[in-house]
Amino acid sequence: MARVPSIDPADVAPEHRDLLARPIALHRALVNSPGALRAFGGLGHYIRHGSTLDPRLRELAILQVGYLARAPYEWSHHIKIGQEFGVTDADIRGLIAETEGRTSGLDPLTRTVLRAAREIAADGAVTDASWDVLAGSLNAEHLVDLVVTISFYCGVVRVLASLHIEVEDDYMPYLNRFPLPA
Repeated sequence: MARVPSIDPADVAPEHRDLLARPIALHRALVNSPGALRAFGGLGHYIRHGSTLDPRLRELAILQVGYLARAPYEWSHHIKIGQEFGVTDADIRGLIAETEGRTSGLDPLTRTVLRAAREIAADGAVTDASWDVLAGSLNAEHLVDLVVTISFYCGVVRVLASLHIEVEDDYMPYLNRFPLPA
């Protein structure tokens, strides 16, 4: 059970109802602080709709963070979102293999994006070796957007865990199909 109330859209002040245009459990909890949700949503909106980073790579980086954090909400939501942006079941199986130190059929850039996400999540920064590979394929804008995306979602999984945000029933099939390790 969430640690803060899940606010129904009808109970939100009219000037903040736009914040629940997507009334997912995370937003319904964060709207307890409309200003925080507005700021949080601004960066999230840019990452999803404004960034020119390849959306498949973006979603795989987010999934890597969710997988490492054992964050069922993030993992299930971004499996669904990722599929809308070209993430395949083979990509998800490859992410799991790479995380476990096994080989995958993923291309070198994708493997490096996942490695960079693991490095930021574990150590707070991308290593020089990973950066050099990424810089060989991505321009400066995409590099910044990748780092911002990974870093933002490292924060998102902490918000989810701290507020005890539960996976909605609609997202359980994604979690059941690709369960997180215990």
